[in-house]
Amino acid sequence: MTDRRQFAPATERNRTPILETLKAWLPESGTVLEVASGSGEHAVFLAPNVKPLKWQPSNFDPEQVNSVTDWIAHSPSENLLPPVRLDVTAAVWPVEAADYMDHPITAIFNANMIHISPWRTAEGLMAGAGRILSEGGRLYLYGPFKIDGEHTAASNIKFEAWLKSLDPEFGVRDIEAVRTEAAKHNLLHKATKPMPANNFMHMFEKA
Repeated sequence: MTDRRQFAPATERNRTPILETLKAWLPESGTVLEVASGSGEHAVFLAPNVKPLKWQPSNFDPEQVNSVTDWIAHSPSENLLPPVRLDVTAAVWPVEAADYMDHPITAIFNANMIHISPWRTAEGLMAGAGRILSEGGRLYLYGPFKIDGEHTAASNIKFEAWLKSLDPEFGVRDIEAVRTEAAKHNLLHKATKPMPANNFMHMFEKA
């Protein structure tokens, strides 16, 4: 049988600091929706460490959905749900469907997406989180960010140049622009934690 798992080397390096931060910030119950799960390596590592919360992976790219499926088969956990195909720019996400069985979604986690996709994905992420989360629900964003329009490390200047060589609409986002977009959907910025390799974890809470 074909192994469709993908491998992202950075995942193993950053997963423990991400877990430590999430465990301090996650709610006690419900389902965590991971938007843009990528290879699925974060999901199979994080899920068993955040029980009794359920973990709902998702991806837009079908090959990445397949990768998550095969990672779950390789490293199952009873609280790790099958991945769903999710387009963050859609007006309705699959987890909003009446037949979705794992409500309530009390938290949303998104790592390394909004800089390597057009800005409209950040807009879609905030709109979807605003629809799905109830008061007190939390959104966590992980990745590189600018502060007051400035990069936080020289390496991120080179990284952004590479991103824009892929697509001019890509780029490291300024956290103030992200805060402004989030506030449109009653998502208030509550905390920031510096992370290894010039990344940050930002927490937003639904008002």
